[in-house]
Amino acid sequence: MKKGIFWRLALIVVTVLISIIFFLPNTPLFSHMPAWWQNTMPNKGIVLGLDLQGGLHLVFEVEGDKAVDIQAERIAASLNSVFEKKKLNATAKMENGYIVVSNTGMDVRKAVDETFSILTLSDSSNSLKYKITAKEAQRIKDTATDQVLEVIRNRIDQFGVAEPTIHRQGTNEIVVQLPGVKDPKRAVDIIGKTALLEFKIVDDESRVAAELPSSILPAEEKIIANQFSSKIPATDEILFQRLVNKETGTVTKKPYLMKSKTLLTGDLLTEARVNIDQRFNEPQVSITFNATGAKLFEDITGQNVKKRLAIILDGNVYSAPVIQERIGGGNAQISGSFTMDEAKDLAIVLRAGSLPAPVKILQNLTVGPSLGRDSIEAGKLAGMIATILVVVFMVVYYKFSGVVADLALVLNIVLLLGAMASLNATLTMPGIAGIILAIGMAVDSNVLMFERMREEVRAGKTPRASVESGYKKAFWTIFDSHVTTLITALVLFQFGTGPIKGFAVTLSLGVAINLFTALIGTKTVYDIIHSYKDVKRLSI
Repeated sequence: MKKGIFWRLALIVVTVLISIIFFLPNTPLFSHMPAWWQNTMPNKGIVLGLDLQGGLHLVFEVEGDKAVDIQAERIAASLNSVFEKKKLNATAKMENGYIVVSNTGMDVRKAVDETFSILTLSDSSNSLKYKITAKEAQRIKDTATDQVLEVIRNRIDQFGVAEPTIHRQGTNEIVVQLPGVKDPKRAVDIIGKTALLEFKIVDDESRVAAELPSSILPAEEKIIANQFSSKIPATDEILFQRLVNKETGTVTKKPYLMKSKTLLTGDLLTEARVNIDQRFNEPQVSITFNATGAKLFEDITGQNVKKRLAIILDGNVYSAPVIQERIGGGNAQISGSFTMDEAKDLAIVLRAGSLPAPVKILQNLTVGPSLGRDSIEAGKLAGMIATILVVVFMVVYYKFSGVVADLALVLNIVLLLGAMASLNATLTMPGIAGIILAIGMAVDSNVLMFERMREEVRAGKTPRASVESGYKKAFWTIFDSHVTTLITALVLFQFGTGPIKGFAVTLSLGVAINLFTALIGTKTVYDIIHSYKDVKRLSI
């Protein structure tokens, strides 16, 4: 055997073995392999998409207006700090969508203008009413949608869903597909939780605090808030803690009067993990701040010894322990009668970061796996019928050369499945369609070469010369058609979403592998035959 033929044959054998190894996890045989094989060799294979194995399809709407309001509240808090530093007799607060500044003096106006150029003055009669400019508001909305997309992606990655599909749709919608999710409600809770972590001081010194009831029913929350709204100081607010009686399961709410000013937020966290509270043997979430957060936390606890520091998530009080001493190191604990799953989920959303704006669920569809099984069986049947018809046609029409083409076809399918498994690609129904299309293209390439070879045989050339000339003349025709198809597939992958990308992946791999099997695989078979035997007549 010539050296060139040997290396081509070795390349084919090696690629087939590698493909089988990567595809093995998708077969029942993998479960019978030794433990060392399962631990060291590839063990993922091809992942089934949402339409094949079932799962969750969600569409979220990012409430951009809320993101603008949140930014306006931060601006108001920053203005109060500026007024305090410059000793100006003015306060800023959010009121009916406006940042309202109590003092209309020129010094106050100048301080606002110098601090925030993104504000526009809407009214200055009795107080200064500012709004964020339209251009800046739109930028905040766009940024919020992009940030929500990244936060959701981080949360899903930590939740452990294989091959999720997450992409932006329109101006403020995000589509999330989670194949194989067993607990849809838990997944929705993790993805949609705003997870805004705040630390505030409980105002136990106010007379109103003593008037608040020790516990209320959840339905009475708004009644209590309205009842005390006129009594509480302008710098305070009422928030509630959810309490569950372990013996009866009864849910009550405990109201807290606390300072509205947020002293520390969760954006300074570096770690959130679950551990067990040794006192009560209950799960709790331990959090660690970065250097900036640790310094702030130490200053806050040092300045508020013997006061209660409330830990608040999405407006709900989780705990309000008394600060006994200055706390260094930047570590704290969040407890709240969690179950282990609740503690794990809270740690996930805290690690991934809070959403910059609330999200609203527009669609929440659970796709059943029965649809997937039907789709898989239908795809298998279609693929088998197509393959059998092609194999029979090639043998009948091209005789022995048709057998060679069928071997290339089998090689094409093996390498395609192996390539998809090596990439851990997600197989969807459009992906199955791409595989079937690749099968058709594989045969088409061989048909072009065989027709060229027939022309050479009719011209009186020897079998070996006919093969060489047929491959040489058909090469550029095959190459050009495959390159144009590959360009189309790459465009579909770049700009398509979800199932379109699945189709593009299988089509791209099929095109690349088809060039290998058609131009190298079948040519190697002919070269081996001609090197061992003096062929007098080409069976084509």
